[in-house]
Amino acid sequence: MAKKLVAYFSANGTTKRVAEMVAEAADADLYEIEPTVPYTKADLNWMDKNSRSSIEMKDKTSRPEIKPTDAKVADYDEILIGFPIWWYVAPTIINTFLEAYDFSGKKITLFATSGGSGFGKTVQELQPSAPGAEIREGKLLNGGSKQEIETWVKSL
Repeated sequence: MAKKLVAYFSANGTTKRVAEMVAEAADADLYEIEPTVPYTKADLNWMDKNSRSSIEMKDKTSRPEIKPTDAKVADYDEILIGFPIWWYVAPTIINTFLEAYDFSGKKITLFATSGGSGFGKTVQELQPSAPGAEIREGKLLNGGSKQEIETWVKSL
């Protein structure tokens, strides 16, 4: 049986709740991708072109700093990565996480929460940050029902 890790970034708790259910359903370890400087409500105001998240998402080279911890990626066969969709893609902090470790030969499946948009070009934008890994678009888990998550995890 493959050893699994669920790594997630959650700006306001929504993705965290979903990630906890995914980890339980997948019998996986859980790892939080935490920014060194937490996001405030003002930082997340996508309607403000000068908010932190808007500035980061406009600059595809932006790499928000993450807290220095060890996700022990080498110990896992499969990694599920969860995040909220920002501007039709993963937040650039996910690139920071991917670039912090060697994911060569790993299978990465994405899941996300979103207020209305899909994955867009997320896989294409993340792939250069994890050379040698197989990144697959997973599922939007907006409803966050236990049954929906268990059914999806079993399909992987």
